[in-house]
Amino acid sequence: MSREFDVVVFGATGFTGRLVAEYLQEQYDTDVSWAMAGRSQDKLETVRDEMGVSKDIALIVADSSDPASLEAMAARTKSVCTTVGPYQLYGDSLVEACVKAGTDYVDLSGEPPWMVDTIAKYSEAAKASGARIVHSCGFDSIPFDMGVYFLQQHAIAHHGGACSKVRGRVRKMKGTFSGGTAASFGETMKRAMKEPQVLGWLKDPFSLVPDFTGPPQPTGHKPIEETDLGSWSAPFIMASINTKNVHRSNALLGHLYGEDFVYDEMVLTGPGEKGKAAAEYVAKDDSMAKNPPKPGEGPSKEERETGFYDVMFIGDAPDGKRIIAGVTGDKDPGYGSTSKMIAESALCLAKDISRDDTPGGVYTPAPAMGSAIIDRLVANAGLTFKIES
Repeated sequence: MSREFDVVVFGATGFTGRLVAEYLQEQYDTDVSWAMAGRSQDKLETVRDEMGVSKDIALIVADSSDPASLEAMAARTKSVCTTVGPYQLYGDSLVEACVKAGTDYVDLSGEPPWMVDTIAKYSEAAKASGARIVHSCGFDSIPFDMGVYFLQQHAIAHHGGACSKVRGRVRKMKGTFSGGTAASFGETMKRAMKEPQVLGWLKDPFSLVPDFTGPPQPTGHKPIEETDLGSWSAPFIMASINTKNVHRSNALLGHLYGEDFVYDEMVLTGPGEKGKAAAEYVAKDDSMAKNPPKPGEGPSKEERETGFYDVMFIGDAPDGKRIIAGVTGDKDPGYGSTSKMIAESALCLAKDISRDDTPGGVYTPAPAMGSAIIDRLVANAGLTFKIES
């Protein structure tokens, strides 16, 4: 595909969009061809100058309410990286523009009902045009989707096949969830009040896998003691979207993990009475719902730089061996690491993944990019993927 740009960052004047642009500037400068896009030329120029971005970086005026501007933008680039959410409010017209142009697309969506919509509306058209539409390319759900994929690739290569059950457990995490995540949750709840089937989609771990019903899955809604891990575990707020994405990945990979695959996610809180009390506190914590961060706002640079996360994945392989894989990130999950993950995802599609390997369609990260995105994240974005045992 011959296009003017490898990547266009749409929403480059917003909080997360600025971080994506900053990352591309610092990591790649003009070694890759990229552009900043947003609603206002003046604001784009201001942000570019404030951040010290090279004036060789093109600025593109495009607006979610102006489909023609989105189509013109999509036609100029190999991939579009969008941070403009909630996607159920602002994403549909951009997906449509990218599908029409055969342009790859990555977002930070953690909005299952909207993803159900895009799968139904755009899968066939994306296959026809060659556009790869890849949702959830931030903290939800790359460390989790790719962590499971990484573990399963190891199990298949070294232990006789995939693990039929995997547990994702957050061992440590420092940082905040984004205002966009909170706004997306709010819009999803509004829609659920109007459309009863949406509640069913939110509850169903297989709602992103049309025409498939898998085995019963752990809910992860209550604290549990996991004696084999030496810890209590508490509900994890991102599990609802991550588990759905992992099951969609499994399906798109031809049920590589098996049609009987079971997966859940929780947060480790430690052993004994102290761990139990911590798990019960986490389970009751509703601070995000009562006092969510606002879109467009976020942590300071120091807070982003000192943030981190550490997730482990536990699977029992067919040969009886237990496999533990670890995934870590060196910045706060909601902003610092997320901005790097989505940027690398856009570049991975534009530069590494041929349409022979991944044809057009609506994807999750693992089947779209496979090991190529893991290699990029380890080399450039401060993530680690390790088999620990």
